[in-house]
Amino acid sequence: MTITETTPAPQGYAASSWAPPLGWPAMSIKQIEAILCAPGQPFEIETVEVEGVATRCWKNAPPSLAALALAARAHGERTFIVYENERVSYEAWFRATATLAHALQAAGIGKGDRVALAMRNLPEWPVAFFAIVSLGAIAVPLNAWWTGGELAYGISDSGARLLIADGERLDRISPYLSELEDLESILVTRSTSDLPHKAKPLEDLIGSPHGYTALDAATLPDIALAPEDAATIFYTSGTTGNPKGALGSHRNMTTNILTTAYAGVRSALRRGEAPPAPEPAVMLTVIPLFHVTACSAGMTGIMFGGSTMVFMHRWDTVKALEIIERERVTATGGVPTIAWQLIEHPDRDKYDLSSLKSISYGGAPSAPELVRKIRDIFGALPGNGWGMTETMATVTSHSAEDYLNRPDSCGPAVPVSDLKIMDADGVTELGVGEVGELWARGPQIVKGYWNKPEASAATFVDGWVRTGDLARLDEEGFCYIVDRAKDMIIRGGENIYSSEVENVLYDHPAVTDAALIGLPHRTLGEEPAAVVHLAPGTHASEAELQAWVRERLAAFKVPVRIVFCTDTLPRNANGKILKKDLAGLFG
Repeated sequence: MTITETTPAPQGYAASSWAPPLGWPAMSIKQIEAILCAPGQPFEIETVEVEGVATRCWKNAPPSLAALALAARAHGERTFIVYENERVSYEAWFRATATLAHALQAAGIGKGDRVALAMRNLPEWPVAFFAIVSLGAIAVPLNAWWTGGELAYGISDSGARLLIADGERLDRISPYLSELEDLESILVTRSTSDLPHKAKPLEDLIGSPHGYTALDAATLPDIALAPEDAATIFYTSGTTGNPKGALGSHRNMTTNILTTAYAGVRSALRRGEAPPAPEPAVMLTVIPLFHVTACSAGMTGIMFGGSTMVFMHRWDTVKALEIIERERVTATGGVPTIAWQLIEHPDRDKYDLSSLKSISYGGAPSAPELVRKIRDIFGALPGNGWGMTETMATVTSHSAEDYLNRPDSCGPAVPVSDLKIMDADGVTELGVGEVGELWARGPQIVKGYWNKPEASAATFVDGWVRTGDLARLDEEGFCYIVDRAKDMIIRGGENIYSSEVENVLYDHPAVTDAALIGLPHRTLGEEPAAVVHLAPGTHASEAELQAWVRERLAAFKVPVRIVFCTDTLPRNANGKILKKDLAGLFG
């Protein structure tokens, strides 16, 4: 059945009170692509066969992550990472990366081996990640917010031989180590606990970040790497069952380097200006690197351009304001929550935030009002985009005046990618303005799901990924997400799949019926809330069920409210719960 959108796509005036200046846009999206992507230009596109499918690719993207690491080394003593009182230059980072890569190679880690990476954003994270992938091994970044059991699942499912973790994550995983038969060894950093027998300090191999500059000026191991070689497994929650590992290639990761750069050049040409000369940025990176947004869409472009990443131990608005002033941060964001908290903090005017040039985000619903506030309050240009773990982040990009003009869109597809809107039959392509399932293709689409051939076959079709999102496209190709994958809630950028939480609630002896829905939240986008029905003669309080979930799942998945229903939950003729009827119970 085709769902037709009858309301035209809103334009910028009503939503953001922004009036396009006279003569804007100076060029169309297609005109800009024809100029920037022509032969001989930096954004030249070539067609390459990827997994048997002819695919448009950036000709000048680095062919592998090892090639990116070598290019990044050329930035020398420029600051790459700032974390509290630690500052690591590109040269120091490279020396640590190369030293660790040789140590891993000597320990038997090689092409195709999986190495799990579980730590918060620390200077050690990019060192470990690039040491792994430069060997042709597969980096498996695990969600640092997961519980011990969830982390153990990721290690087991990926078949990781080695775990590189910080002390906090190792403490969570330790009770499960006896169950992880494939895990041969552990390297741990910043640990204050006694280490299990499989573990030794990462510092024994590379020292602490303060000392990276004194390491030998080694180069990377000489490993033959092809763009299509597997490089990463990022886990994405599934609507049913356990999380699935999205298997990504070197090309998937490096595609975002030129995709990110292209967006800035396009914005300049849209306003009739010559593209500015590239200059290093200072990025306050508050999104965890275990997300494709921060790792692929963020870190790769930062490294290629010689920019700086500033990490925080954990998000704190006042500390963020202090960092922006002290480090002269030019860009930040990640999810709308970050922007809202900076905007609404009562002490914001006490800090010099004039260095901010852009605040970009994705991963959660955002209000058109936020787009205007970023421009009016900070004088910065807003940006967003659309992607998912299966697309290694960016498929559409939306920034500057285009975003002000269409604040409810996530932008057009990047030049190497295509979007189409498909009917529920999976065969019929729908027209402009019609709502259906969003399909995407391009060189950033992952190879499939790790060891899940049936799920891969259902999701990846002839180079296209079936996203599960409902969307429409306008006449110029700008995309509008009108609903998201079934049963998914996005809380401040973190995906929460209803079935996972519902299954935990069902495990409680008193619960016989349960449904999780998303409640709108101004800054987080959504928060999870549950409706449950208890078995006759039993009792459970809201606090008890929240604690039950908290013991078994990451904290961000715990329902913020639980409403009890005296009857079983409403269902349709097929037995599916009518979740749209439940929101009214929360008043």
